[in-house]
Amino acid sequence: MISTQAPRTRAPRSLPRRLGGGALVLTGALLAPPAAIAAFLLAAAANAPLPACAAAALSAAALVAGAAAYLGGRLARTRRRRLLAVLVAASMTGIAAVAGHLLVFRPLGFTATPLPAQDTRYWRLSTGSRIAYTRTPAHGRPRPEPVVRLHGGPGTPGAGPDDLDRALAASGFDVYTYDQLGSGRSQRLADPRGYTVARQVADLEAIRRRIGAGRLILAGSSWGATLAAAYLAAHPGSVARVVFTSPGALWAREWERSGEGEIWDRLSPAQRERMDDLENRPQLVAWSLLMAVNPRSAHALLPDGEIDPLFDELLSSVGSAATCHPGRPLHEAVSRSGFYSNQMTSEDALKVPDPRPALRRAAAPALVLRGQCEFKRWEIAREYRDAIPGARLVQVPGAGHVIDAERPELYRDTVVAFLTGRPLPLPPYTGQAAPR
Repeated sequence: MISTQAPRTRAPRSLPRRLGGGALVLTGALLAPPAAIAAFLLAAAANAPLPACAAAALSAAALVAGAAAYLGGRLARTRRRRLLAVLVAASMTGIAAVAGHLLVFRPLGFTATPLPAQDTRYWRLSTGSRIAYTRTPAHGRPRPEPVVRLHGGPGTPGAGPDDLDRALAASGFDVYTYDQLGSGRSQRLADPRGYTVARQVADLEAIRRRIGAGRLILAGSSWGATLAAAYLAAHPGSVARVVFTSPGALWAREWERSGEGEIWDRLSPAQRERMDDLENRPQLVAWSLLMAVNPRSAHALLPDGEIDPLFDELLSSVGSAATCHPGRPLHEAVSRSGFYSNQMTSEDALKVPDPRPALRRAAAPALVLRGQCEFKRWEIAREYRDAIPGARLVQVPGAGHVIDAERPELYRDTVVAFLTGRPLPLPPYTGQAAPR
């Protein structure tokens, strides 16, 4: 029998279906990068190693792109929708891998400057810290209390013994200069969350015990002054005298909103351009995201050997902004800054208790030195004077934050005079308003 039915024909695919399918494929491709980033951060937050974080990111990119491509193929009634999904997933995985290599995992490319030779020794402290130090021995009969120098930053050490160390040694003081944990020649921690104010105070107390001193004379600059104050508050009976030079905030939390006054506010156009050039790097964007979820993963992405040289370059390029002549080059000896010590200790400083109640009961004679061109707010130095009984505040003319670099002889003579009980070269300032 001959059939009278007309042959069936396949309905043509509609244009809306094709457009909808293509839109789904495109949407998947657009969503794949944020999905990869989210998976990377979630894996990091779960303490997964970086290779596992990267694998999670690539898997997320493939899954999102492939699933969207498959659904787009179904909507468009494509016969080879599975093949389409595989091809799209593979393509996005390859793009994500290349982008990750070029933008996230590529080395920063900065090389550490060799440190100058010096007689460096090491303490293995009871806190677990391995600390690099130098000792400048007293000439003749030593005085009973040694001087311990505390550098700034956090994490920005000096370059070892300087003219002040030698002048103090000539006056009978044993002088110890050390690189705080996480900076200079001292130990770096595998977990940057270990850099805290309490750890630095504990290290200093362990140093006092290690050198067998009943009391210390502390000379701290910038952050080192903040550390000296924290130690004085915690161990008031262990401090004989203290010098606070260009001090940082006594209690950082008090200045969190209003700001202490920052060196970045005084940069020249050329310095700002150089800073932007150093900071505008995709690796640092990825690093900042990781720091928010897991600092240890951020440290694995940019270890000390990678980021410390960049930090050194940044500091050297803006250093002159801390002086009375921001446009004039500032030549300082080479040191080796500790980026994670700087970042994590500064963050932790916002969490510590207020030291001022304890400082109001301190009995150690104190000298506060502030440069005429200091970028930090006047009230910070004044607070040291007012919080510590009997403290004297001296403003040094012709100097900014780095008094020792701009007025080295006056700085040296003032510190030595105070520590030996002689009259100061400059009169103390007793007013409440900023000196004119």
